[in-house]
Amino acid sequence: MNSRHWHHLLAVPLTLLSLGASAEAWEEKLYNPMPDAEDVVLPMPCDGAMVFRKVFIPLAGPLDDYPINIGGDNSEWGYVEQTHPAFIAGSFTAEKNAKSRFYLLAKYEMTELQYRALTQPECPAPSNKQRLPIVSVSWMQAMEAADKYNIWLRQNAADKLPTEDGVAGFVRLPTEVEWEFAARGGLNVSTAEFRDLHYPMPEGLNAYEWFSGTQSSNGQLQLTGLLKPNPLGLHDMLGNVDEMMFEPFRLNKLDRQHGQAGGYVVRGGDYRTATADIRSALRKERNYYDAKAPATSKTTGFRLALASSTLTSRDRVSSIETSWKKLGTGSGDSNQSNDKNTAQALGTLASTVEDEALKEKLKALENQLRASNQQQEESRDQAIRASLNLGAFLCTKMLDDGKYLDFLQKNYDLNCSAAEQDASCPMRKGKLDEQKDRLHKLSHYYASSLVDASTLYGEPLLARQVPVLGEIIARNEQLKELKPYLQTHWVNQQAFLKTQKIDTDAWLNRCKAVQ
Repeated sequence: MNSRHWHHLLAVPLTLLSLGASAEAWEEKLYNPMPDAEDVVLPMPCDGAMVFRKVFIPLAGPLDDYPINIGGDNSEWGYVEQTHPAFIAGSFTAEKNAKSRFYLLAKYEMTELQYRALTQPECPAPSNKQRLPIVSVSWMQAMEAADKYNIWLRQNAADKLPTEDGVAGFVRLPTEVEWEFAARGGLNVSTAEFRDLHYPMPEGLNAYEWFSGTQSSNGQLQLTGLLKPNPLGLHDMLGNVDEMMFEPFRLNKLDRQHGQAGGYVVRGGDYRTATADIRSALRKERNYYDAKAPATSKTTGFRLALASSTLTSRDRVSSIETSWKKLGTGSGDSNQSNDKNTAQALGTLASTVEDEALKEKLKALENQLRASNQQQEESRDQAIRASLNLGAFLCTKMLDDGKYLDFLQKNYDLNCSAAEQDASCPMRKGKLDEQKDRLHKLSHYYASSLVDASTLYGEPLLARQVPVLGEIIARNEQLKELKPYLQTHWVNQQAFLKTQKIDTDAWLNRCKAVQ
């Protein structure tokens, strides 16, 4: 069944709202003006709908999370936006043995029509002008709308909600990390593009986002979904209205957030934001209350995220406990360091000590060492993925240079093997020798990189990161072509790990054979 037309075929009882008259069905353009095959459509009251997009994270374990850097390097606003490390993980798995997880984020900012369908006792009459983002609502009202939507979904469309471990998900405001990861383009952009001021915009900023000035919003709030989406298919992530976050505002203290929690956070800028200030790192604090009432703003709206609980079952808790015990201890790591052995020894020693004060000190030392080891493991895993990515890229170069050498050799043989050589033969011979030398150097650089990574990390650690990098590549349109080269590079690396033989000719031929 085509998901965009589900509401014409499914009768959904509106038990949450007492409606005086039957609801008029919403046309698709009112809730999804730019439909896409990967949209996830959830029903709403009043025969409406809301569209979400999956945001993938390339890890699937219960305690796995993905390291990213968020914020920006702006000295003027460093105490608000300074770049700092963060971690993100998905809520849902698409299948039992999935290599990644995902959460969902609304494709568009919540509209006036959607908000009224959730909060008013009577269904609003659908109209295009109600595609404007809902503004002038407080943070509490946004949370209340999410609460009403959750209750309605559970009462009327529970089978439409994604589940994890058999437990239905729920909508809420996004966290800052969820929002910024998606706003920057997630896995669908390169690492360098992710760190840029905003996601790639080949046709210019005004084709993608609303901002201040006559070339864009001209000082007016705009309908949702008029402009092009970001690389994840999300519209109006920057500009139009700034968007409320789930957690309170905190200042930045270099590599961590300050201890004081303040008002709520809004992200992304609005239709009055200057062009130079439109950026993924933009964040501001808003008060929850004015002098006498909850605070609202005509430039602030929100979009919902769809996530799941963490501790969903006894089996999940057991799996998390098992993973927790291994964190920073080197369990299952064939390259186990002395620090990891020491962490295990401290844990064993603490369990045998009767002096409670000494036991607490030993456990504290164990936890500090495990945390340090875990940080090193995460940095190591990033380095392994970088080495695998380099190997895959070099494999593409060996394919190109190898086939070009074959072309030059064939032409040389055709024109210069006879007794009477063509006048161009010296030039052809020079190009042929030059290409042979280039390919020789490239093959040896590839071999050095492969051998160094094999020696430094070993097969178990490398094997663990191959599917992770595979997921990252598969989600990025610019990198998808690398996937067969990654697999070929891994075959080459496994061959060396097994035989300890450097066979540049075999490695070159495998890369040249990639289709």
